[in-house]
Amino acid sequence: MTSPAPQTPRRRRGGALGRLSGVLLLVGTLVGVAAVPVGAVLTAGADWTRKQQDQLPPQLLAPPTAQVTRIYANDGKTLITTFYDEDRHDVALGQISKPMQDAIVAAEDTRFFEHGGVDARGVARAFVNDTQNGGAEQGASTLTMQVVRNVLKEDPNLTPQERIDATADTPARKLKEAEYAIELEHRLTKQQILQNYLNIVYFGGGAYGIEAAARRIFGTTPAKLDLAQSALIAGIVQNPDVDNPISGDKTKARARQEYVLAAMAKAGVITPAQQQAALKEKLTYSGKTQPNGCIDAENPADGWGFFCDYVQRWWDQQPQFGKTVDEREDALRRGGYTVVTTLDPKIQKEAAKQSRAVYSLENKKTLPIAVVEPGSGKVAALAVNRHFSNGKSTSETTNPLVSGGGSVYGYPSGSTFKMFTMLTALEAGMPLNSVYDSPAKLTTPWPDGGPGNCGGMYCPGNDNPSWMDGPRSMWNGFGRSVNTFFVHLEEQVGPASVVAEAKKLGIAFSAPADAELARTGAASWGSFTLGVIDVTPLELASAYATVAAEGTYCKPLPVQSIKDAGGRAVPVATACKQVLSPDVARAATDAARCPVGEQSAYGKCDGGTATQVLGIMGGRPVAGKTGSTENNMTETFVGFTRTYAAAGIANDPVNPSDHVGTAVEGLVVNAVAHTLNTAVGPGDYPNFTPPSQAIAFGN
Repeated sequence: MTSPAPQTPRRRRGGALGRLSGVLLLVGTLVGVAAVPVGAVLTAGADWTRKQQDQLPPQLLAPPTAQVTRIYANDGKTLITTFYDEDRHDVALGQISKPMQDAIVAAEDTRFFEHGGVDARGVARAFVNDTQNGGAEQGASTLTMQVVRNVLKEDPNLTPQERIDATADTPARKLKEAEYAIELEHRLTKQQILQNYLNIVYFGGGAYGIEAAARRIFGTTPAKLDLAQSALIAGIVQNPDVDNPISGDKTKARARQEYVLAAMAKAGVITPAQQQAALKEKLTYSGKTQPNGCIDAENPADGWGFFCDYVQRWWDQQPQFGKTVDEREDALRRGGYTVVTTLDPKIQKEAAKQSRAVYSLENKKTLPIAVVEPGSGKVAALAVNRHFSNGKSTSETTNPLVSGGGSVYGYPSGSTFKMFTMLTALEAGMPLNSVYDSPAKLTTPWPDGGPGNCGGMYCPGNDNPSWMDGPRSMWNGFGRSVNTFFVHLEEQVGPASVVAEAKKLGIAFSAPADAELARTGAASWGSFTLGVIDVTPLELASAYATVAAEGTYCKPLPVQSIKDAGGRAVPVATACKQVLSPDVARAATDAARCPVGEQSAYGKCDGGTATQVLGIMGGRPVAGKTGSTENNMTETFVGFTRTYAAAGIANDPVNPSDHVGTAVEGLVVNAVAHTLNTAVGPGDYPNFTPPSQAIAFGN
């Protein structure tokens, strides 16, 4: 709960005796003197006098209210969504207009600034009125007593029964409430109590506290509430489900507004002229609720819900928010955090546009695209041709198709995995100019019982022998995506080493079958270099971002800053480590310039599988790799600069045997390249650093 500047509560005349008399009068009138023996009341009062200070619940001093957590894009201003159990956001008293403060006092407790927590005069007046009317029509609860009741009723740290007891219509509860109210007035200033009241009280229609009420009813902030608006909101409190003009009855809301304005005029806080002007003011109601959760995330056309879902999954893994997932979710929905994410709306919009240019929303096939910043792991975009929704149509899903999670493990990405084999070879001391006369088909020493084997041995072939066969180095072997060259290279370094290299760069082996094979059969996994395991676009972009960052791997990170409800920073750890030597990463980058139409630092590129990328990037430095799986089950492209890496994998997420086909390959390349071009923006950016002569040529 936000607190105003500390002030010293004034001690009121009369001491314990005066406070005790107020409690006795409260009990005697509200529950009936005849119902409570005088001796019992006196005993209870004396006991309170001795123990009140020790027994005051600490939560009454700093109410632990449930508050809205707000999730923003990377500018800290663009709202993605909010999470809440109760739509409440605490504000300081200085952020609440003076008319609103005056209105709530006039409506609920006209002697608030005069009494000491229990208003003996108000209790007596209520008793007389109720006696004359033959029933309990006029209450005697002060604002301070209402704060006590609401705090205890809302306290998430109490048991359900304790919260029920806080509002029980019993003499014991009413006495305890009065005890706490009187002591609270000696611990807090009137301004602090008023602030706490305005932040905790319910205003109907799902609005808890004045910030939510101002926003939901009038579409404004508490600081901007004028007299007419303030009087209407203040009138809601006594019967919030009925008197709220949006969720309840507008006529009754208007009647309550008139009552509050009359009370304010009677109290002298407004003039009769101000009262009449406020009554004549035409009020316009907003009625707009803020989003709650990822289904309600803003900009569904750009797929912000998928990014939101990734943020929530990340949050659920962070121990600083609780010991269990349930505790962390509770913190998210009740903790009042301000979360600034890494989402770049411009990049996200382009990624969504490009994905949907390849496949429509209704197409059963998808093109998930992820964009990551090298050197930080910041995730700039997660887009796919779907709406994030629980609907039943093809265009709707809540499956994490871009980032993975649950039963979504990713998709085979083909020859993009040749990068891991090349890195392993470079680390083993093999230079970029290592030449192998690549045949159209290569028989390996690894057993293979599947179709197309050669005498029971694994024997992959090149997709385009006339263009791929022959003497190849890492430069043009990578540029032309020569299968037999890289399977031979894998044979030299050992498949297990290549598997370990992929893990080092963040490939998670999430699919159980892939994890088991990596654990028990990595040494003979000859097809690994051809990208046969499931991987997400986010994993792939992060792995290639490691190469772009000259060997620094950063675990994908969707959040750049978090503040708690009190404005204090919550640490957000960036998990980065150097996993490759800079020279190895530079060498791999130099070879990765070949597929995209670039020229390597040593002029060794002589053809590529995605040469249109260089033109899309305006001739600026770029690198990357295509990937086609067997029979074009999926088509992949990952591209990178020194500032961003982007990856996309065309697939059928429901039926993997429904192959996307070779015709989509160029479309995927274009989509990812255009997304990357938008990410880096106009103008120049840092060039790649050439590798050393030693790692390029072995001398």
